[in-house]
Amino acid sequence: MIETKRPKLEFLSQALVEKIVDEGLALLEKQGIFVENEAALKLLAAAEAPAARDTQRVRLGRKLVLDCLSSTPPSITMYDRSGDKSYFVGGDQIHFDPGSAAVSLLDHNTQEERKAGTADLVDFYRLVETLEHINFHSTGLISADVPPVIADCYRLYLGLLYGSKPFVTGTFRVESFKPMKEFLVAVRGGEEELARKPLAIFDACPSPPLKWSNLTTQSLIDSARAGIPSELISMGMTGATSLATITGTLVQHVAENLCGLVICQLAKRGAPVIFGGSPSSFDMRKGTTPMGAIETMMIDSAYAQIGKHLKLPTHAYMALSDSKVNDAQSGIETALGAALAALSGINVISGPGMLDFESTQSLEKLVIDNEICGMAYRLVAGIAQRDEPIALDKFEGFKPDFQFLTLPHTRQWYRKEHILPVLMDRDPYEAWVMAGRKTTLDKAHKDVEDRLGKYALPPLPDPIRKELDKIMTGYARSQGVQGLPKRDD
Repeated sequence: MIETKRPKLEFLSQALVEKIVDEGLALLEKQGIFVENEAALKLLAAAEAPAARDTQRVRLGRKLVLDCLSSTPPSITMYDRSGDKSYFVGGDQIHFDPGSAAVSLLDHNTQEERKAGTADLVDFYRLVETLEHINFHSTGLISADVPPVIADCYRLYLGLLYGSKPFVTGTFRVESFKPMKEFLVAVRGGEEELARKPLAIFDACPSPPLKWSNLTTQSLIDSARAGIPSELISMGMTGATSLATITGTLVQHVAENLCGLVICQLAKRGAPVIFGGSPSSFDMRKGTTPMGAIETMMIDSAYAQIGKHLKLPTHAYMALSDSKVNDAQSGIETALGAALAALSGINVISGPGMLDFESTQSLEKLVIDNEICGMAYRLVAGIAQRDEPIALDKFEGFKPDFQFLTLPHTRQWYRKEHILPVLMDRDPYEAWVMAGRKTTLDKAHKDVEDRLGKYALPPLPDPIRKELDKIMTGYARSQGVQGLPKRDD
């Protein structure tokens, strides 16, 4: 049998990759980067990278950066809540998760954006749990019925109660890391076990251009010491917070993310790090950050290629849309992004379900995107040789009335060669009319209802559930929140 070729997309020549990396290293060495976190500044000073007086500007020598790169793992293995199922994050393996962290939900009944509440977050987690092609959960909605001081902890708390897949999450406040880590430790049964079998990835975003804030830098340090993977999310906007050129934005992206990586390695050598981002092609006409722009997707694919060159796991915000509703634009941008991300071999692809510049989640879009993700998985599986010979022996005894439908070969291979989407319409016109002229969105809404109706709460031992409740209520009270919203379980 001839080996199957995995289709692959690369935008940059090897020489251009190396030049971008070289300029990123030179930018860190010559101009430096601002670091607002005192603990990180001490780590950097101890590594002979002291901050300039009164400015918090740190210049990172090339030798230090390359040494930290050498100690960063080239892959990560994530585990589900039970610790039994593993997910390899590295190479060209791809995993989709809903993007984080939307502040609104698109209400299907009104077709208006609204704030999400506890019941919405519960439905969101329950739905993601049923989606075959979404491997990771994300804390993808912010609950408006709890105070902001506990919102980041609360969304992870609910997620761990209702979902079993690994999580992509992050902190809104420095104080939040401790209870969020305690949730994960409670599920795993100990800090060593959590480090051995990571359950969550923590996003950390530099502030372009060339700055790491106190909050996100502290997340890097805390995550590294806990053995929790940090996902570095550089967010340059072409012509606004980064250079207008794609290559210029990539140089800044490399510099910002490599600074984050250095901080992780200085906090704990060997800490897991993912080279990710959420950059965008800034639209000067509207003052917006279109994630569905083809240039945004090109930046994503290119920095992922650079991340692979650096032998790091990769991430991007793709397979999402800037449209405000589930329309043609939504489908075009999401499908194109999913395909390009898959062909680029990006390991963690955040975005399914998202609309309106990463600000809104839609349950209906999420189930549509689940099918798009299934198509992306099929795409990268490539074209395999199934038989030897491929076809010659199947034509023996060929006659004019020959029917492939009746061949055992068709029954053997059809479902392995072809995926059969449920929501995408493939009916003849007459059948479509007789069935009520249902659109993809109509079918998606029903699919959401069906999946939520069939959802079964994944097993979680009662002592662990009680411990999660105890951590959440205790932290809420410490922040002046005396009660949590009631849930209908």
